[in-house]
Amino acid sequence: MPPTQTNKFSKLIKSSIFILGIMFFFFTGCATVGPDYVPPEKKVPEKFSTQLEETKIEQPEQEETSDQPPIPVKKITPEMLGDWWQTLEDPLLSQLIERAIEGNKDLKLAQSRVREERARRGIAKADRFPTVNASASTTRQQSSQETGTGDANTLHSTGFDASWEVDLFGGIKRSVESAEATVEAREEELNDTLVTLAAEAALNYVEIRTFQARLAAAEKNLKSQEETLQIVKDRLESGLTTNLTLEQANYNLESTKSEVPTLKTGIEQGKNGLAVLLGEFPGTLKNELEKYKSIPVLPIEVAVGVPADLLRRRPDIRRTERELAAQTARVGVATADLYPRLTLFGSIGLESLSAASLFTGPAAAFSIGPKITWNVFDAGRIRQNIKIEDELQEQAMIKYELSVLIAVKDVENALIDYGQEQVRRKTLMKSVQAAERAVGLSRELYTAGLSDFLDVLEAERSLFQFQDQLAVSEGSVVSNLIRLYKSLGGGWKPLMADTSQEAPLY
Repeated sequence: MPPTQTNKFSKLIKSSIFILGIMFFFFTGCATVGPDYVPPEKKVPEKFSTQLEETKIEQPEQEETSDQPPIPVKKITPEMLGDWWQTLEDPLLSQLIERAIEGNKDLKLAQSRVREERARRGIAKADRFPTVNASASTTRQQSSQETGTGDANTLHSTGFDASWEVDLFGGIKRSVESAEATVEAREEELNDTLVTLAAEAALNYVEIRTFQARLAAAEKNLKSQEETLQIVKDRLESGLTTNLTLEQANYNLESTKSEVPTLKTGIEQGKNGLAVLLGEFPGTLKNELEKYKSIPVLPIEVAVGVPADLLRRRPDIRRTERELAAQTARVGVATADLYPRLTLFGSIGLESLSAASLFTGPAAAFSIGPKITWNVFDAGRIRQNIKIEDELQEQAMIKYELSVLIAVKDVENALIDYGQEQVRRKTLMKSVQAAERAVGLSRELYTAGLSDFLDVLEAERSLFQFQDQLAVSEGSVVSNLIRLYKSLGGGWKPLMADTSQEAPLY
């Protein structure tokens, strides 16, 4: 290409780019329609109506013969909520929760949804910039001899086409705002999944330990009842009792034996449920949790803070707030459809009937210009769509307010359950101690012939019942503490860093 033609073509490209650039920066300062997002007012009580201090239970005195372990006391502050399971001081539980965070399928789904929304955000951001397409073609054509000359020729062309929708009224800007808020909502959904996962894994673990404690109590009572049966057999051989007493001792023993299969079933089902939470096949934890270990009963003093802290800590509240922000932006997207759309388009290229002259000055061609479209009549479709988005915004606000109410309710209920279950546990501990004494006394009196065997039966049944209830209560104390941690928003930490970057524009 001659130097003069090259310079002409170069000036043509530069002038086109300059015009597009001027228009780009001019129109980016246009108005933005639709409501600007304002965070909702924080309306929560100043403090929780239930205070743990009101139901704080001191450790009951234990007799020297009691096999109940001493109970340590520890104060838990809000700063420790991130990994609250460490406060239970059970290394196996901590290990299982970490494995659940690594392998749980629901958590992986939540992470995938975050990545999906980040990609959608990237698409929304890309709409702010022009699109450029490159093309090249060679076409062989011949006109009709009836309507034309009948000559054949070959057309060679190459070039670039560009288009850009100017965001005159902020529709694209609102779309990006909505995408940003939606990403943040999915991230909070991930955090909420993590909170639930940690709590469910711990609750399953405590359930397994509770069943094991109940099984240990049953086996201990079986041993005691077998000793009682042997006493009855010895007295029967000596002619000091009747066959009725023997049968009573037998059915008491068999009744206790009938509880064992149910307890073993609960243990195995609990292991299978925990394995699925870990993302593993049922049966993989069979040997790992086979050895009995006591329930980590800890009457911990928990600093729950004030209800306002829930707005900061609870991922479900933060998720609904971000969903409200996203929906507010969608109102602006719908409102922008009321106004004209301006699209700038242009093309720069080369066209020639000869490949040899394609890159010469005369082959250069370009076009540039604006295009305005405006939906002047659609029978009210756009305005009805705006009303739909307004109502969805109202629904999002209601969902946010409801999530705050539910959060406060969850904490209040968890505080009540935790405190009152400790009251029940203390009473049951005293009942077990009294029942143990009653079994010993009734057996001594029966052996001495000073009491009826029904007293022994009643004492043994009561002891087994109270020990079983105590094991359940000890598990409930820990389970209620776990639910309290969950209701306070404990158990989450950032799992995914946002490494997305906008593509460079060149």
